[in-house]
Amino acid sequence: MASFAFKALELGGARTGGEVDGEDRQAVAQQLRAKGLIVLEIEEKKASADFGELTARFKKVKSYDLTVATRQLSTMISSGMSMLRALHVLEEQSSNPKLRDALVQVRKDVESGVSLSDSLARHPDIFNDLYRAMISAGETGGILDETLKRVADQLEKDESLKRQVKSAMMYPSVIGGFALIVLLALVAFLVPVFEGIFKDFGGELPAITKFTVFLSDLVTQRWYIGLAGTLLAVFAFRRWKRSERGRMQWDRFKLGIPWKIGDIVQKVALARFSRTFSAMIAAGVPILEAIDITGRTSGNRVVEKAMGAVRDSVKSGGTIAAPMREERAAFPNMVVQMIGVGEETGALDSMMSKIADFYEDEVAASVKALTSIIEPLMIVVVGAIVGFIVIAMYLPMFSVYDQIR
Repeated sequence: MASFAFKALELGGARTGGEVDGEDRQAVAQQLRAKGLIVLEIEEKKASADFGELTARFKKVKSYDLTVATRQLSTMISSGMSMLRALHVLEEQSSNPKLRDALVQVRKDVESGVSLSDSLARHPDIFNDLYRAMISAGETGGILDETLKRVADQLEKDESLKRQVKSAMMYPSVIGGFALIVLLALVAFLVPVFEGIFKDFGGELPAITKFTVFLSDLVTQRWYIGLAGTLLAVFAFRRWKRSERGRMQWDRFKLGIPWKIGDIVQKVALARFSRTFSAMIAAGVPILEAIDITGRTSGNRVVEKAMGAVRDSVKSGGTIAAPMREERAAFPNMVVQMIGVGEETGALDSMMSKIADFYEDEVAASVKALTSIIEPLMIVVVGAIVGFIVIAMYLPMFSVYDQIR
């Protein structure tokens, strides 16, 4: 809905003007003629967006907002409301500017005769491949309302997994940040005081004291070197991780991290893979397309590579389970066996759903266990940092004391 400034003549010949809201110039002109006005000029006003709205348009659409919109659309369509009216209601209710703008464009596309899935494809940063493929299958099968509900369920499950992983990382992130602040404070304020005393003592300093003094000098005097080195390392790591080889190596490394972290990474990937595959098969998405999209949305390059081999197998008349046996790092034997049974019985979607339920429960239990392990470990790390600095500062004093004796 845009705002337009107009100039018009009343029936008596008097000139009038003002502002009115409408979809376009034609709709505004119809409104004015209905009031008995003779339209002279209509001009769209360019509204100046405030800073909050302007920055909001560059942000991503939250999964929660998209889930709510999808579930509302499913409810309205299942109640018999027309697609255009349902989309109009959604765009009025949406509080996210970027999602609202996309819904306006989708409604206009649908109004001009474009299918819903094709109109969603024009906004790939909001509606991913999985979303669009399931909507397309729902339109083809005439079960769009049910498919939209499945999409909303899928988004909620995926968001639940992300929340569990974030909650597991929250405690170590906070403690790690605190440890870094403590370390910087000690080397920036405490060590320089002792450094002046060491110069008065003279003599040779222990190795760990030399290292601590060097670290203090790096933080207080040559901080720009540390900052430049950190930025360079982050840039190099991100560039390596974006490369095909680096992404594969990084994902394999994550699967092998000790202290149960690698197990959690694998379980998250398996839960997401199983839930996505189950939802797409149940929605009627063609099997080859479902395999492609499941691989791309799994979040792990090892799983994605395995799904490429699965696609080749299915395309040549083979099974899904056979190529998965070659990727034991990604697919445990239980998963392969259950998928094989699902193929044999024709109940692959329900079997994949059971696998997803199992691994989602496993992720929750593993995250809880990991948190209980990390808590005392991080306390030991903080204590070790403080202890190292204290020992490094007091060790020269013990040497001086021995010389005095």
